[in-house]
Amino acid sequence: MARIGVFICHCGENIGATVDCFSVAAEAAKLPGVVYSVDYKYMCSDPGQSKIKDAIHEHKLTGVVVSACSPRMHEPTFRKACAEAGLNPYRCEMANIREHCSWVHEKGEATTKKAFDLVRTLVEKVKNNHSLEPIKVPVNKTAIVIGGGVAGIQASLDIANGGHKVILVEREPSIGGHMSQLSETFPTLDCSQCILTPRMVEIAQHPNITLYTYSELESMDGFIGNFNVRIRRKAKSIDEKLCTGCGLCCTKCPTKKIPSEFEQGLANRTAIYVPFPQAVPNKPVIDRTNCRYFQTGKCKVCQKFCPTGAIRFEQEDEIIEVKAGAIVLATGFEVKDAGFFPEYGYGKYKDVITGLQFERLASASGPTQGEIRRPSDGKIPEKVVFIACAGSRDPAKGISYCSKICCMYTAKHAMLYKHKVHEGTPYVFYMDIRAAGKNYDEFTRRAIEEDGAKYIRGRVSNLYEKDRKLIVRGADTLLGGKPVEIEADMVVLATAAVSCKDSESLAQKLHVSYDSYHFFAEAHPKLKPVETNTAGIFLAGACQAPKDIPESVAAASGAAAKVIGLFSNNELTREPVVAKINQTPPPVFSTCMGCELCMQICPYQAIDKEEIKNRNGEVIKTIAKINPGLCQGCGTCVAFCKSKSIDLEGYSNKQIYAEVMAVIND
Repeated sequence: MARIGVFICHCGENIGATVDCFSVAAEAAKLPGVVYSVDYKYMCSDPGQSKIKDAIHEHKLTGVVVSACSPRMHEPTFRKACAEAGLNPYRCEMANIREHCSWVHEKGEATTKKAFDLVRTLVEKVKNNHSLEPIKVPVNKTAIVIGGGVAGIQASLDIANGGHKVILVEREPSIGGHMSQLSETFPTLDCSQCILTPRMVEIAQHPNITLYTYSELESMDGFIGNFNVRIRRKAKSIDEKLCTGCGLCCTKCPTKKIPSEFEQGLANRTAIYVPFPQAVPNKPVIDRTNCRYFQTGKCKVCQKFCPTGAIRFEQEDEIIEVKAGAIVLATGFEVKDAGFFPEYGYGKYKDVITGLQFERLASASGPTQGEIRRPSDGKIPEKVVFIACAGSRDPAKGISYCSKICCMYTAKHAMLYKHKVHEGTPYVFYMDIRAAGKNYDEFTRRAIEEDGAKYIRGRVSNLYEKDRKLIVRGADTLLGGKPVEIEADMVVLATAAVSCKDSESLAQKLHVSYDSYHFFAEAHPKLKPVETNTAGIFLAGACQAPKDIPESVAAASGAAAKVIGLFSNNELTREPVVAKINQTPPPVFSTCMGCELCMQICPYQAIDKEEIKNRNGEVIKTIAKINPGLCQGCGTCVAFCKSKSIDLEGYSNKQIYAEVMAVIND
């Protein structure tokens, strides 16, 4: 026998000024099953909550309906009050008579009548509520961070310093990412390596961090707190325990003309190599694609000269299986291949380079030891043209978004060039300047006003070579479209920042969403900016969208904070509002047909198959099985189930039907 208590809140004047709360409470008292009904000025206050607790005890209530504001605001408050009084919190429901009634209607009988109708529907629903218990999920307190750029490094260190184990997976032979390729960083112009290298070393030495470089995620299953991850450690052909990193093998390798990925093709490396001098780990890897031994079966020079016998040509890829409670995605970004823009002559003219190549020229550890020299003949360029938005904000190229960092690093490049070539002249073609970070606008103004960069607002329409000069043609829109022609010695393209080539494949392995540009998508752009739609997987850095270093570090620390919060308890408590397969004991009587449609459409991969066997162990039926740890209660499976065998706890067909009938039978 239902014994329902109804509590009408005036919410000050938010509800009381429009709705006759006393009349609603009086009418609610007449509803079948309602044994107590009252109105109060502020039901969410301590006295208001005490009224609910006292009524539960005095009237032995089996259900509570609070008519007030949005459940989004105070449902946890009232459910907690019910729990403290000994009533299961999921036998408490809220009727929203503020946003759904008083705020959208004028004062009058019709408004009061609607408020009563809202109360009446919830009374019928709560009669069909049953006790639910929060879902307890054990938490494995190990985190996996995928990507070893500055964001992955920051997230790993924050989590590890919080006292938890971290496995950092990086697909390149060294951690560091794009930041390790930079010369200086804006807006302070401090040395990139000076900032990053100590953090890289800290990663290698931290007792809570296990570093897997030259490795990739193979597969993942499981759910928040209990992920099962397989990591492929690609064969380095080196025994890292024996290797001392002396570098003798690299100097003796006869294959010396392989374009260096780290130097962006401006210098060469050998087939056995360390990406850059400050690499972590500072041990070589054999590039089997270009190694003479792996191509012809002859050579082994590196093995002959290795003083510790660390070369292992027979080494194979290794699959490592690990368990983790959380995953942080920090895979970063890539620079759009400048060959995608033939109008700028990249690949055709040697002195047309990308911004990242210019970084290597400006770096003291780069191919020119920090001197700005033309790739074609090694001469110092007297005029350099920087072209911003090379591909970004260009719908015709399929990249309509702003790459965010280009305005700032173009200004930085102009300043670096001027600092190194005092008599040189930097020109910048730009659409508009977007410098919204702290001290960013001041930085770009400095490039123009103090360092003499000549900014031209307009697009470059044509670029060609004449008499060993690059002729750059454009128009200055600030001068009414006046044609501009510059004879440049070098052209630098600020190419678009794009998602990594394998981001779509990785997203599908991890069951996370991604946008039309293949950047990973956050669960909510404002309220959950570092969380994904898959619980327990978080985002850090430019894998989510183009970001600069400060923003990447901030996002990484935010993701780390979420992981540490998740690891703060041995068990994860989750709302029990999850999907459930209708079945009556024994399971053979389930109405589920085993069509597997729900498995195909579940966005959280929360549904699997369950075999029903008879006493002889024979499979007599296959039905769907929902993992409550993975289910997010979205209800998609409920809508698609052909046999109506799935209900959402707290929102079953019976409960919703009761609400609808309460409205119809007015």
